[in-house]
Amino acid sequence: MVKNKNRNNNNFFLIAEAGINHGGNFQKAIKLINAAKETGAHAIKFQTYKTEKRVSRKNKVFNILKKCELNFFDFEKLKKYCEKKKIIFFSTPFDKESVNFLNDINVKLFKIASFDISNCDLVDEIIKTKKKTILSTGMASLSEIRKTYKKFSSNNIDCSLLHCISAYPNKDENSYLSNILFLKNNFNCNIGLSDHTKDIKTSVYSYLLGAKIFEKHFKLNNKDNCIDKDVSLTPFQMKLLFNELTKIPKILGRVRFGIRPEEGKTLKFKRKKILS
Repeated sequence: MVKNKNRNNNNFFLIAEAGINHGGNFQKAIKLINAAKETGAHAIKFQTYKTEKRVSRKNKVFNILKKCELNFFDFEKLKKYCEKKKIIFFSTPFDKESVNFLNDINVKLFKIASFDISNCDLVDEIIKTKKKTILSTGMASLSEIRKTYKKFSSNNIDCSLLHCISAYPNKDENSYLSNILFLKNNFNCNIGLSDHTKDIKTSVYSYLLGAKIFEKHFKLNNKDNCIDKDVSLTPFQMKLLFNELTKIPKILGRVRFGIRPEEGKTLKFKRKKILS
């Protein structure tokens, strides 16, 4: 699991998913980086693509994706800005050209979207880079997850799996968080959550189930009319999530029986026998 060297006291990795919430506006992308840094997030993630290679012109989302497309030069500048701000920059590529570009600017890791977990051409291109990779598993069958995971493990590449429900937004009660326990018990890698609910509750629960990586979509504020506004956290919510995840290990504590320091004042009430 990649760590920000300045925050290696945390045993979790929090990702602010900027995605395409910048709307193709470079200055807004800069604002998202600044806001993410202030929340405590360890990394900010974008999406890198050539629209023509991602979807057909006939696809109803073509124009939306085209409007939100940043060029490679923009991403190179964003990475340098992230280095200056001491927050990790990485991205989800959607075509081979984007994979090679991101590798050329020396990103620390890659992210593969749920929709591409079985996209062999893209997966194989990322494997060539030998870089750490995070895989989202929304809509994927267990056999698909195992097949792609095996490709990375057999090439000795660090691979993490994120439980994900590809619903935008998703409800707490439809989060299937038991999948996290299953993934933890069946795969020898870090497990996390790519969460599309509107709050932080499921992420906190996921930590208790063993999740160590948390990815939440991110927006500037509640007035931000960005693409993923319905599934994105505000900076206030992201900061709250960071703080809650930080507190959990302290609350869990270590196993200790007998008279604990906090119980000293009540020791006098401990009885050794029933009074007759």
